[in-house]
Amino acid sequence: MRLWSRELWQLAWLASLGTSIGWLLDAAGLGLASGLAVYLFYHLRQLRALYRWLTLQPHDEPPAAQGIWGELFDRLYRYQKSQRITQNRLRSTLARIQESSEAMRDSVVMLDRHGDLEWWNSAATKMLGLQTAHDRGQHITNLLRDPGFISYFNARHYSEPLTLTSPIDERCILQYQITLYGDDERLVMARDITRLHRLEQMRRDFVANVSHELRTPLTVLSGYLETYGDLAEQLPPRLGKGIHQMQEQTQRMQNLVNDLLLLSRLEIDQSGKDHQPLSLGPLLQSVCEDALALSDQRHTITIALDSKARLLGSEQEMRSAISNLAFNAVRYTPPGSHITLRWQDSQAGGACIDVEDNGEGIDPVHIPRLTERFYRVDKGRSTTTGGTGLGLAIVKHVLLRHDAQLLIESHPGKGALFRCIFPASRLS
Repeated sequence: MRLWSRELWQLAWLASLGTSIGWLLDAAGLGLASGLAVYLFYHLRQLRALYRWLTLQPHDEPPAAQGIWGELFDRLYRYQKSQRITQNRLRSTLARIQESSEAMRDSVVMLDRHGDLEWWNSAATKMLGLQTAHDRGQHITNLLRDPGFISYFNARHYSEPLTLTSPIDERCILQYQITLYGDDERLVMARDITRLHRLEQMRRDFVANVSHELRTPLTVLSGYLETYGDLAEQLPPRLGKGIHQMQEQTQRMQNLVNDLLLLSRLEIDQSGKDHQPLSLGPLLQSVCEDALALSDQRHTITIALDSKARLLGSEQEMRSAISNLAFNAVRYTPPGSHITLRWQDSQAGGACIDVEDNGEGIDPVHIPRLTERFYRVDKGRSTTTGGTGLGLAIVKHVLLRHDAQLLIESHPGKGALFRCIFPASRLS
């Protein structure tokens, strides 16, 4: 305020002086105009100095001035200096980020809000074939033209990574992960998982081959035990009991081998050639009869058909998935429990298959791991229930092949709900 008061006093003094001189010369108006012109000339000169400083010599010291112009120059200089320090700090931070990204073995690609390439590290040049000379500013889908990547990019649902072959080397397997940030900008990460993919393929082949090789000796062993089992009454009780136990364990091993072979086939075969519209009523009725036979009528099983939609899928695979859920409900609930098989519309526009029971329930801490192979909530019941520990893993892979997901809700003492949720694209 002191500077503004000073300026006003200067303006008033020049106006008064000009008016007084003009009054003496009998031209008071001309004198006032002259005083104001002197004041305006001074400010225009300072404005010209400000303009020349900002446009021609912005990094030099500000022009020397007094009054409000001197304060303005000083404030602009201090602001400019702080901005320069901030910019240098940001440049240093960006340089460190780029250096660290260059040191990464994974590809890092930055895209603007339109999906155009802004920056990438050297790993992206090796993995994706991006060239700095002519690819900057190009849209990402013009360079990564795999239909799977284009669909993944446009879907804008990046919770799960995408696995594809490298666009420049078919022997290289890449895993893409896109992250949204800032003003609808994207960060594309690509990781070379060729070694992991090969190890996984080797594991699948090993399990499939070993399971297949075990099938023949188990079949022979089971045949001979069945023959001897028919003569069990003529054998000593101790020997007859041993044969009966061998039959049970042989059957358990056969079930395990069959589940391993089915799981391997689900992982390897992704064709989906046998998918067709399925009516869930007869399928649930068939599963219900099998579950009642396993339960020996010790459970109550009901069917609820609340949707008329048909499911596009494989009848054999869906029977396997629903049977595993129903058989688990029979095995892990006490006699007298009630089990419901339900087909109903979902709130998201699709439909779902529910297998619900009012048994003992499951502690929520176990739910994230239930679909792992051979994972059991109660280790002590691994042999008494007769399960192989692969049922829910099979269910998960069947649902993945049908674009569906498994939702599990359970609490101790409140039963369990296993819900298979199918999108609208799988209904007819």
